[in-house]
Amino acid sequence: MASPACAATVSGAPFAAMDFPLQPRRPTPGQRALAEALARGEAMMGEGIEQLPAATYTDPDRFAAEMRLFRTLPQLVAPSALLPEAVSAVAHDGYGSPLLLTRGADGRAHVLANACRHRGTRLVDGDEVVGAKRIVCPYHAWAYKPDGELSGMPRAECFPGFDRSANGLRAYPSAEIGGLLFYAEDEQADFSDLRALEPDFDAFGMAGLHLYERRVHDVAANWKLIVDAFLESYHVQRLHAQTIAHFFADGITVADRVGPHQRAAVGRAALLERADLDDMASLRRAVTFTYALFPASIVVVSPDYINLLVCMPQSVGRTLVEDYMLIPEPPQTNEAAAHWQKSWALLDGGAFGTEDFGAAARCYRGLASGTIETVTLGTLENGIADFHRRIDAALAR
Repeated sequence: MASPACAATVSGAPFAAMDFPLQPRRPTPGQRALAEALARGEAMMGEGIEQLPAATYTDPDRFAAEMRLFRTLPQLVAPSALLPEAVSAVAHDGYGSPLLLTRGADGRAHVLANACRHRGTRLVDGDEVVGAKRIVCPYHAWAYKPDGELSGMPRAECFPGFDRSANGLRAYPSAEIGGLLFYAEDEQADFSDLRALEPDFDAFGMAGLHLYERRVHDVAANWKLIVDAFLESYHVQRLHAQTIAHFFADGITVADRVGPHQRAAVGRAALLERADLDDMASLRRAVTFTYALFPASIVVVSPDYINLLVCMPQSVGRTLVEDYMLIPEPPQTNEAAAHWQKSWALLDGGAFGTEDFGAAARCYRGLASGTIETVTLGTLENGIADFHRRIDAALAR
């Protein structure tokens, strides 16, 4: 199964990585197994050419069917680091439903409907985190606690017989797993496959990271074209020639799956020979791990920071992608501030924001023109074919 090589990492040395005091952690058996395969010089490749109908990316009916996956499966909404403090909240609209992400006084995260139970008024606007000891409706001042409990109603006597305890904000199924917050619209959604990845996320110390920056990109492309870029390494030496290509060997990747989610690794055997495979900080200097969380979120683990790319389809040819960059601690020096700004600009402004997303938009324009009927995938792109088979299987259930 081929996989991504799409993050700044190691070829001779990590790009400008600083020596931050990362907490000592051990890789999981699965992470170590991938690193050992890289050290042996293994590369996972497909057995032959595969093809996909171009309509897979352009057919509105196909897109409508795929949206069921986003309604029934758990979706990544944000890193825990977006809400580092108790009694805080932030609005989130990317998946089409007005959501309110909150953290209660007890530290627990919640995903609530951003709509007052009185008249449906939106409670919180904007994309900035706000204090939420009391979430007060701007229309009639109904008040809610950060766990959604209705705590106050002006002129309560005007609502005789109203059961306040049964009229808190709608709460969606949610789970905070390894420093990531997931939600689902389906009450029966199963989070167990994601929980199976929690040891991997804990090995990176994800829950203790600081949110350096986040940005939403509006990409004129089908959502699968964006995910596809992180499931193959064939493009890296070509598309990323001006940014990150020199950090990677051409097409040397290994990958496996945890449930429907792909876990991949890319690196250099020479560096792995000197790496301590029992120490995560040492391993991250030699290997970049990338997780494609089914259906549409990507976690890219660079030597000293992590990017989350959350793809949120808006239409068949438009996708919002929120990029979060997580770092070990807030910048303490001018040198650290410059390092993180360079890292952010290289990926969010370059490799991801300009190159990957730009390529996805160009692909969509070509496919939507009807010029070609099939998409051809080579042996370095078999991760894409596998991804599309998993989509087909999920839609068939």
